[in-house]
Amino acid sequence: MTKIEAIIQPSRFEAVKEALIDAGVVGMTVTDVRGHGRQKGHTEVYRGREYSIDLNPKIKVEIIVADKLVEPAVAAILKAARTGKIGDGKIFLTRVDDAIRIRNEERGENAL
Repeated sequence: MTKIEAIIQPSRFEAVKEALIDAGVVGMTVTDVRGHGRQKGHTEVYRGREYSIDLNPKIKVEIIVADKLVEPAVAAILKAARTGKIGDGKIFLTRVDDAIRIRNEERGENAL
């Protein structure tokens, strides 16, 4: 099993969610996060005052998938999240040794 963490633009979330469902992903955890990479933030003017926004709003999507679904899920995220501009996000893959469903103690891929 593999954990896929994708940090994406909020405007691309619905497209990514639909693409993952179409790829066969059955569950996900979604979190509103803030951060920056090479984008570094930007400056805005509000009521005549200029201020710096150095942490940009993003969406973090976390999914755990069976090994056979890793490449289809990554491909779905890449296709749906890409705009071709700075700030499109990142995908991180981490190996997962086990998963346990609390309700009935199922383990491994059956727990997903």
